Amino acid sequence: MSISVSHRLAGILAAVTSLGACVPAGRQPMRPAPPPLTVTTVAPAPRPSAPTRPSTRPQPAADLLNAVQALGASFKGQVGITVRDIDEGWVVAWDGDTRRPQQSVSKLWVAIAVMDAVDRGQISLSDRVTLTRADLTLFHQPIRALIGADGYTTTIEELLRGAMTRSDNTCNDVLLWRVGGPAAINRMLDAKGVEGVTFGPGERVLQAKTAGLEWRPEWAGGWGFLQARAAMTYEARAKALNRYLAAPYDGASANGVTLGLSLLAQGKLLSARSTASLLTLMRSSKTGPLRLKSGLRPGWSLAHKTGTGQDLGSLSTGYNDIGLLVAPNGHRYAVAVMIASTREPIPVRMRLMGDVTRAVVASAGN
Repeated sequence: MSISVSHRLAGILAAVTSLGACVPAGRQPMRPAPPPLTVTTVAPAPRPSAPTRPSTRPQPAADLLNAVQALGASFKGQVGITVRDIDEGWVVAWDGDTRRPQQSVSKLWVAIAVMDAVDRGQISLSDRVTLTRADLTLFHQPIRALIGADGYTTTIEELLRGAMTRSDNTCNDVLLWRVGGPAAINRMLDAKGVEGVTFGPGERVLQAKTAGLEWRPEWAGGWGFLQARAAMTYEARAKALNRYLAAPYDGASANGVTLGLSLLAQGKLLSARSTASLLTLMRSSKTGPLRLKSGLRPGWSLAHKTGTGQDLGSLSTGYNDIGLLVAPNGHRYAVAVMIASTREPIPVRMRLMGDVTRAVVASAGN
């Protein structure tokens, strides 16, 4: 049941102080039009050790509604923000249904597909894989330094670690094709009920299309792609980038991403062992330490995945962080901040993400 705050949450918002007073200093005041803030109540996740729930349906705290609305409305850019309480069954979202570029957030779905294949006995984490230079992709790929003329042999487990903790594009791409490619990921998402998420065409094709190019095998490693992109006119790149932003090839909504995180946390996507292994990797992520993670307080943990897209001039795209936020008492929240496009500098974007985490922590009273 989706409830528009501007029409059906008047009773809740009447108790909230003026939203204008909550706009962070230096940001624009909120738009006068009705804001795209929604609250949805869903069935809470069963927890055997949880106390008996009251008969009234749980609702998010008014200060969290206030904070999400203020942060979404004041940010100079296209952003979706969702906070999903996994254990009480409510969702607060700012423009949560609009599909935005995932970029490396989509590595989460590849990782789930890999662990699902492990659960079904199709592959093993100890399986050995040999990478050659033809397997290289572009942009961030630390494993590149290890691939010599004779290739580099490693394991599925190490590729998964590289993809999830260092966001290595080549590690992820090798895993992607190991489990059947983009079509297999989309079938898995559909079969497991992860709505609002579409997996794109894979790293090389995705980034080439985003820049207005068609991927060529000889670009493996990335230098050829960068040279070809640099030779394009600004107008051609802008046209391609605007096309991508209007209908992202890897589009996902903040609501859809947090649904997937919630299902993962509840053990509905993978076995208990595979769920624990994947969340451990996500808690060990080295990327984005000043995004969502910057708002943590002692005792709280975050298992997360970042995503960062291409820039054109001062315009940045696909700047994201999503994750499972756990309170000291074990209460769980799925959180997503997905910035489709903005001209705000990186510190402002990171501050927005940290502020969302801070808002959840504050509303929980911890």
